[in-house]
Amino acid sequence: MASVLSPRDNRLLAQIKNRRLQGERVVFTNGVFDLIHPGHLFLLEEAKSLGDILVVGLNRDLSVKVNKGDLRPLFPYRNRRELLLALRSVDYVLGFSDKTPLRLIRSLSPDILVKGGDYTPDQVVGRDWVEGHGGRLVLIPYRRGLSSTNLIERTLALTQRGS
Repeated sequence: MASVLSPRDNRLLAQIKNRRLQGERVVFTNGVFDLIHPGHLFLLEEAKSLGDILVVGLNRDLSVKVNKGDLRPLFPYRNRRELLLALRSVDYVLGFSDKTPLRLIRSLSPDILVKGGDYTPDQVVGRDWVEGHGGRLVLIPYRRGLSSTNLIERTLALTQRGS
């Protein structure tokens, strides 16, 4: 399964698995993280507080286009990765090109899978895998009005109003 990852990501995955063997708890979340906003920061900090290692699965550019449309991402993968790694709560960022992070989740088998509270448990990709391997799902309360999509739509509306 790890063949879906780049060579660098495969090395990082091996490091994470080694740390887990040493008893550290792995927390995983994923997303596009196109415009980092306070809702993202809250989710990432809460996720980090649940374990020792926070791994963020980050949609690569083609995956973003498939999920969000041709106008996204606003920033290329390498820039979004750099921003996430600058946050003290994030330990690792692993990119994925699939529509969902399921193969990455199966490769990692995190102890805790985290998503925002705008999801219901049955909507969370990888939940069955994680729970089937002794892990658990945690939904972090959603902060209304702070989605990147909403911020982009509001910006476009303001721009159109000004022209």
